[in-house]
Amino acid sequence: MTPTVRVGQGFDIHPFSSDPDRVMVLGGIEFDGPGLAGHSDADVVAHAVIDALLGAAGLGDIGALFPDSDPALAGADSMSLLTDAVLRVTDAGFTVGNVDCTVVMEAPKLAPRRAEVEASLTAAVGAPVTVKGKRAEGLGALGRREGVACMAVALVSR
Repeated sequence: MTPTVRVGQGFDIHPFSSDPDRVMVLGGIEFDGPGLAGHSDADVVAHAVIDALLGAAGLGDIGALFPDSDPALAGADSMSLLTDAVLRVTDAGFTVGNVDCTVVMEAPKLAPRRAEVEASLTAAVGAPVTVKGKRAEGLGALGRREGVACMAVALVSR
């Protein structure tokens, strides 16, 4: 039998929160700086990876599985949601090959903590996850330091 290889794409974006007690979390790692606004912990990296994996496996998207209208998910740890999504993907008979992410933000700098973020995501996904940081070069909302976005691509096979 010929193996099935599928690719999924994920994207997420969150504005910065005005809550001074909100912590910024990217790929399960806490960063200095303002936190991101959202129903869960607003981890844009974990959210983009979830969507990429679910899309690759044909299992819907983060909003369908973990809706922001669910009060039980208020303040949820996105890495736990990622673990749940990975389990759904593997239960559907897929093996994750890898995930690649691009995080777009002006600050804080991702590069000094990239290895930590990659290790955290790799442990949760059970396959290699790479992360790159990019700047918006002053363009648009991200360039004006209004939030953070992440794009992710996942490869799965069966």
